[in-house]
Amino acid sequence: MEKSDTAIQKIKQRIYKAGYKLTPQREDILKVILEKEHLSAEEIYLQVKAINSGIGLATVYRTLELLGELNIINKLAFQDGISRYDINNNDQQHQHHYLLCLNCGKIDEVEQDMLTDVENEIEKNYHFKIKDHRLTFHGLCNKCRKESEDLNKG
Repeated sequence: MEKSDTAIQKIKQRIYKAGYKLTPQREDILKVILEKEHLSAEEIYLQVKAINSGIGLATVYRTLELLGELNIINKLAFQDGISRYDINNNDQQHQHHYLLCLNCGKIDEVEQDMLTDVENEIEKNYHFKIKDHRLTFHGLCNKCRKESEDLNKG
């Protein structure tokens, strides 16, 4: 059984547990998100349309909304105003941190949560119960940084 098949089976159980069904359209959408993360709804639609020509954009949006409500996917909003989606691979308390390249738009994930000490200080000093946080670093990916350095040299 492939990794994505195993993930689909786990997600299917979660969907059924919540009282929904994993329709063929929903499964196609999940396969696309599992294959490549950080896609917009329109990008997901175009990729799903290639394998299921009968699917509509509204179905993709409704499915993304449902999967978000069930905490199966994360909806990510970056400074470009376009929402992107990725699979919530585990039941961790916080989402990943992200590295967003300002030049090419590439998004990488930092999976370690390095803000535990900061959260503890905030909760202690401000009597504020933190439920989640999101952190995005804006800069240049390695490829764009190297290209920029090469341009500055020449």
